[in-house]
Amino acid sequence: MSATAPCAGPSPIRRPLAAAALLATLACLVFGLLLAGAGPASAHAALTGSDPADGAVVDTAPQQVTLSFSEAIAVGDDSIRVLDPSGKRADTEAGPEELSEGSTVRYGVSLHSGLPDGTYTVAWQAISADSHPISGAFTFSIGAPSETTVALPSEGAGGGPVGFLYDIARYTAYGGFAVLVGGSAFVLVCWRGGAASLPMQRLVVRGWLALTGATLVMLLLRHPYTGSGKFADAFDLAGLQSVLDTKPGAALVSRLLLLGAAALFTAVLFGTYARREDERERKDLAFGLAVGGGVVATGIAATWSMSEHASTGIQTNIAMPVDILHLLAVAAWLGGLASLLVALYRTPDIGSAAVRRFSAVAFGSVAVLAATGIYQSWRQVGSWTALTGTRYGQLLILKVALIALLLGVAWFSRRWTGRLTDPAAAEEARGDAAGSDAAGEADDVPDDVAPERAAQLARQRAALTATKKKRIRDADPERSGLRRSVLAEAAVAVVLLVVTTMLTSTEPGRTQEEAAGSSAASAPAAGGPVNLSLPFDTGGSNGKGTVRIGIEPGRTGSNDLHVWIDGSDGEPMDVPELKLALTLESKDIGPLPVVPDRLAEGHWSASGVQIPMAGDWTIDVTVRTSDIDQVTIDKNAKIG
Repeated sequence: MSATAPCAGPSPIRRPLAAAALLATLACLVFGLLLAGAGPASAHAALTGSDPADGAVVDTAPQQVTLSFSEAIAVGDDSIRVLDPSGKRADTEAGPEELSEGSTVRYGVSLHSGLPDGTYTVAWQAISADSHPISGAFTFSIGAPSETTVALPSEGAGGGPVGFLYDIARYTAYGGFAVLVGGSAFVLVCWRGGAASLPMQRLVVRGWLALTGATLVMLLLRHPYTGSGKFADAFDLAGLQSVLDTKPGAALVSRLLLLGAAALFTAVLFGTYARREDERERKDLAFGLAVGGGVVATGIAATWSMSEHASTGIQTNIAMPVDILHLLAVAAWLGGLASLLVALYRTPDIGSAAVRRFSAVAFGSVAVLAATGIYQSWRQVGSWTALTGTRYGQLLILKVALIALLLGVAWFSRRWTGRLTDPAAAEEARGDAAGSDAAGEADDVPDDVAPERAAQLARQRAALTATKKKRIRDADPERSGLRRSVLAEAAVAVVLLVVTTMLTSTEPGRTQEEAAGSSAASAPAAGGPVNLSLPFDTGGSNGKGTVRIGIEPGRTGSNDLHVWIDGSDGEPMDVPELKLALTLESKDIGPLPVVPDRLAEGHWSASGVQIPMAGDWTIDVTVRTSDIDQVTIDKNAKIG
C-alpha cells in the first residue's frame, strides 16, 4: 500500500512532494547499500586457511591438521575427519581440539603416527554462529600425490530433501509472522471493526497456524539438517536434546512459547474485544492489546535476531535491535497489505478512513525499513565489489528493485484511496434501501410465526442485505480500482518476502570477500592453462617435427595433459614412443614421469597428472621416431 502520508485527496501540491519523498528515500537506500566500511567478517563462518594447505605436498606426515575459520563455529566429535587414500580414518577420532587465539578461530585434529605416503582428504562440517550449517573438503599429500578412493558428498551441509523441507518451513515461518503481526496491527490500528469480520479472523489465525507449524517442523528437522541429512533422525531424542542445547534450538523453543501467548492475544482480539460495545471499554481493551501484542511480536522477532545474522559479527548490540525493528516493519507493511487485500475482496464494510490509516502505517513502515536497511546493508556488504560480485549483494540489489516497484504500485493505490467513498455514505445516498427494506420486512413478520421460522427469515433477510451491500460495493469503480492495485502490490510483496528470506540464508558479501581474501593468501596460486611448442629432430628419416603440449587447468593438483606431434609437413605424425617428465629443480622435486596414452594419430593424452607445487617446472619430452632415432627436448613453464 502507499508509503506516503494519508490525506483526504491527492492535492496538486502534495503529489510532487510525495514523489520527491519517495525518490529521496530510494536514493538514500541505494547509496546506503554501497557504504564501504573496513571491518571483520560479519556472519556465516567460512574456512580461511589450513595447515597443511589445500593441495600442498609435505615431506613427512604432520602430527596434526588445523583449520582456521572467519568466525566462531560449533563443532562435534566428527566435525573434522582426515581420510587416507583408501578412505580409512587417519585421525585419532578424539574429536577437534580448539586452538583459537585472540580473534583467530582455529581447530585441529591429531593424526596417527607412521602414515604412509599418498593423498589425504580432510572433510569438515560445523555450524556457523548464525545457525547455518557449513561444510567442505580439501586434500594434501605426504611424499607425493597418489590416487584416492575417497568419495565425498556432492552437496554441502544443509542440502538434500531435509534441507529443502527445512527451507520451505523457513519461508512459511516468515510469511506466517508477517500475516499474524501485520493482520493484528491492521485490526487494532486501522480498522477496529475488522475484529468482528470472519475473513479477517481466518487470515490472522492462519498466520498463527503457519508460523507455529513451521516452527515445529524446523525444531524437529534441525538435527538432521545440521547433521546426517536423514529424515529418520528427526525423531532421535538424543539429537533433539542436542538441538535444545544450541542457540537456534533455544530460539525455536522460545518462539513456540511466545506463540502460546499470541494464541491468547488472538482469542481476546477476535472474541472479547469484537463483542465489546461500550466505546470506552473498547479503547481501554485496545490499548492493553496493543501493548501486550507489541511485546509478544517483539519477542517473536527477537527469536530470529538472536540466532541468525544479526547475532554475530560486528556491532551485535546494535544489529539485533535494528533487525527486530526491520522485521516488525516488514510485518506491519506486508502483513497489513495482505489484510487490506482480504478486506477489500471479502468484506463490504471497510471504509476509506481505515484505508487512509493504513496508508500512514505503510509510510512509517517504509521509513523504518529504509533506515534499518541502510545499516544492515553496510554491515553485511560493506563494499562495491561485494555488492556486485557476491550472491548476497546481487540478492540485495534485487530486493531494492522490488521495493522500488512496490512503492511505484503503491503510488497508484494512493490515488485510488483519495477517490474512495465510504460504503455507508454510498448506501445513504442511495436511500439506504437495503437496510430500510430489511427493517420493513422484519416489521411485516406476523406475530403468530414460530420463533424458529422467524429466525430463519431473519437470516435470509440478513443474507439478502449483505448481497445488496456487496453489489453496491462492487459497483463502485474507485473501490474496484483500489482492489486491483492492492492485488498487484500483494503479488510483488510475496516475491519480496521470498527474496528477503533467501537473504537470511545466504553468506553475507562482507564475509565472502573476507574468506576469499584469506584463502587467496594461503592457497596456491591459481595459474592458468599452459601451452608449449617444442621443435625436434631425431636425425633420422622423417625425424623432424614439432611437439605441442597443453596442460589444463595449469595449477597445483590434478591436471589434464595433451600432446600433439606434427610432422615437417604440418600433418599429424605418429611415433613409436613418447615420454614426458616434470622437474621442479628449485625444490628438488622430480623428475615425475608421465606416460600419455595414444588417442588418435598424432594425439596423446594423460589425465590426473599431479602438480604438487607451484613453480617454474622443466618439462622433458622424449620422442623416438625409429628403433635407433630418438631425442629428448625440454622447455620451462610456470605452472600454478
